[in-house]
Amino acid sequence: MLRFLTAGESHGPALTAIIEGFPAGVPLDKQVIDEQLKRRQSSFGRGGRMKIEQDEAEVLSGVRKGLTLGSPITLVVRNRDWENWHDVMSADAGEINPEREAEKRVTRPRPGHADLAGALKYRHIDLRNVLERASARETAARVAVGTVARTLLEHLGCMIFSHVVQIGVAACGAADADRKEYAEIAELARSSPVGCADREKAGEMIREIERAQEAGDTLGGVFEVVCLGLPPGLGSHVHWDRRLDTRLAAALMSIPSVKGVEIGLGFRGAGLAGSKFHDPVCYEKGRGFYRPTNHAGGIEGGMTNGEPLVMRAAVKPVPTLRNPLPSVDLFTKEEAGAAVERSDVCVVPAAAVVAEAVTAWVLADAVLEKFGNDTLDEIRLRWGEYRAYLEKV
Repeated sequence: MLRFLTAGESHGPALTAIIEGFPAGVPLDKQVIDEQLKRRQSSFGRGGRMKIEQDEAEVLSGVRKGLTLGSPITLVVRNRDWENWHDVMSADAGEINPEREAEKRVTRPRPGHADLAGALKYRHIDLRNVLERASARETAARVAVGTVARTLLEHLGCMIFSHVVQIGVAACGAADADRKEYAEIAELARSSPVGCADREKAGEMIREIERAQEAGDTLGGVFEVVCLGLPPGLGSHVHWDRRLDTRLAAALMSIPSVKGVEIGLGFRGAGLAGSKFHDPVCYEKGRGFYRPTNHAGGIEGGMTNGEPLVMRAAVKPVPTLRNPLPSVDLFTKEEAGAAVERSDVCVVPAAAVVAEAVTAWVLADAVLEKFGNDTLDEIRLRWGEYRAYLEKV
């Protein structure tokens, strides 16, 4: 029911997103989108680009007087660095500066990046034609889009947050918490420069990033995304592409640098016996069915089961290194160091913010599938009726 498209290059004039299928009557404050965009930019380990860009969203359609209209929503995030790249990235064929073109041409692909595969696929002779769109800069548009979806979920009483559990070798223990404890984790993570709720481990993570920066290297890690307040029954078991875990895993894997996704115990539970892995079913009058544990991470058979949705994703180190790995020049075919673009040392906390956004989008889509998508009032009514049914069943 929901869909969106984004467009724009890293050093182009702007990133643009168009959202279709969003219900009418949802309060939408531009400042809420800007807050999430700022979170994406401000974590420890980001590079020099973040000192240039101060992302803000422009809402060009689909919202009037703070309420969504049900018509397509257009969001634009301007690139301030465009001023420095206008002659190189201009769409006008008449604006060609041979000296600048040669200066900014990229011919040495970076291991781990889309550079070489994209150039071969589209027959480009300048890797910039690939890296400008493959850049994680694109995720700013998706954070803006996901924040729109997030507002709908929050008006239904749901809460989404993330926290970083590992950067380099610095790692936290697993958290299997109730709603109150999760709220505390969310608050601690929001105040941490690396998005980690454990202050001692956060300090270790910062030192890991500093050591990598001094060495001209980069670091990856693991983050966790949690959503509270979801009812059972979102998603479906009847087709592979309607399973909620399918859609969530795809959304997380679409984030640049994410190389693995788990729901609940996931890989950590692979060595357990079934009696230790699965969550017993309990019932309490007035509460309905529930689980005393949440090893499944809130999803069974492709559907939410009413417990907190808990997912983790592994983030690889950023592929742009100040001390570059060996590569081969696209033209000369001679060995050369990979290209060095302005980049980050660690993007794990930023990727976690992006993950909140893409998770919110998938969940909002699942909510509209079950409860309709015309107006917020109708969705709330059906949401409440379903909640009342679950308490009595």
